[in-house]
Amino acid sequence: MDQTVNPWKANLTNGVIFALIGIVYSLVIYFLDLSFNKVQGWIFMLVQIIILFFLVKSYRDNYKYGIITYGQALGAGVIIFLYYAIIMAIFTYILYTVIDPDLIDKQLAFTEEEMLKRGIPDEAVEAGMKVQTKMMKPAIMAPLSIFGSMIQGLIMSLIVAAFVRKEIGRASCRE
Repeated sequence: MDQTVNPWKANLTNGVIFALIGIVYSLVIYFLDLSFNKVQGWIFMLVQIIILFFLVKSYRDNYKYGIITYGQALGAGVIIFLYYAIIMAIFTYILYTVIDPDLIDKQLAFTEEEMLKRGIPDEAVEAGMKVQTKMMKPAIMAPLSIFGSMIQGLIMSLIVAAFVRKEIGRASCRE
């Protein structure tokens, strides 16, 4: 255990583990036809926070001698999420091009139906659907998913770092 370990190398395995969990979860949701269920999305966010907590805690305990600052914990969480985001973007591309190329059409139909349910005027629905149709291409969705995941990852890492941090001065004060 080296306290000056490279956090990119140390968190590569954690990022891959996190991404594999995300892929398995996504496939289960896809095969159970729950892709358009909003509740499952919120549940997975909670699951992600819990998993991220344990992964950052693992980094703290295995590479930082059980002592980590808020900033180091935040950095570890963001690094883990970056690996996750890149792998999930590749999976997203494969999902929409190989596994189910018709999924985009299903999402567009669902989006249009939701807009109409909300009472949005037909002209606005039509304009919105033109934009959605241009954006809903795997080559655009995959890179954009990295950006979205990183924003989500930053927010989750901010939360997790508050619970994982354990500094020398603070650790001795709690005992």
